[in-house]
Amino acid sequence: MVSAPKSSKSTTKAASTRSSPSNSASKVLVVLNGKGGVGKTTTAVNLAATLAERGRVLLVDADPQGSATWWVEQSQGAIGFDLTQETNPLFLSKLREVATYDMVVVDTPPALNSEALAAVIPAADYVVLPTPPAPMDLAALIETVRSAVVPAKVPHRVLLTKVDPRSLAEALEAQNTLMELGIPACNAFIRAYKAHERAALEGMTIAQWRGKNAREAEADYRRAADEIQRDWRN
Repeated sequence: MVSAPKSSKSTTKAASTRSSPSNSASKVLVVLNGKGGVGKTTTAVNLAATLAERGRVLLVDADPQGSATWWVEQSQGAIGFDLTQETNPLFLSKLREVATYDMVVVDTPPALNSEALAAVIPAADYVVLPTPPAPMDLAALIETVRSAVVPAKVPHRVLLTKVDPRSLAEALEAQNTLMELGIPACNAFIRAYKAHERAALEGMTIAQWRGKNAREAEADYRRAADEIQRDWRN
């Protein structure tokens, strides 16, 4: 087995104490969209935090912009999972061999032609594709699914993000559009709350943050994590 990928840019935040992980290969969950600004890093961080309540989790920041790394570096305490920044395609292709973790969550670059993305998709056990429900965002998402995910034959599901909590009609319409195209989508979706931005600025996951709409925002990611895990196990 190879150890958790490290590079000269790596930053690691220690996770809180967990039960000893099994010796089986790590499960790899890739968070992917070829378009930026869709809530990809927010989804990777908060899914990692939620899943870390159920096992030992490593978050791999494979995006050269390093947004997840910056987020975790703001933290004043334990954030619940370990983090490494790694863009080397060779390491990314071997994530299932990472020792000591039950699950590896990967925040990917928003570039379909990147070598990192080409390496990590075949290594994935499951792909989550976050996207806002707006038509232009959906169009970019559909291209990502068709060009990058479907050819790799990796189980996947779209997660609608930045959904206006005052009007859910657009999200429901987007889910119907995806269903008609044969693209699986989560029933759960992530509503657009300022709580997500404020949590990131303070280096916290949404479960750690205390403020307006924090619990509603946390509940959205818990529902998404539960649904993804149920789908994964089936």
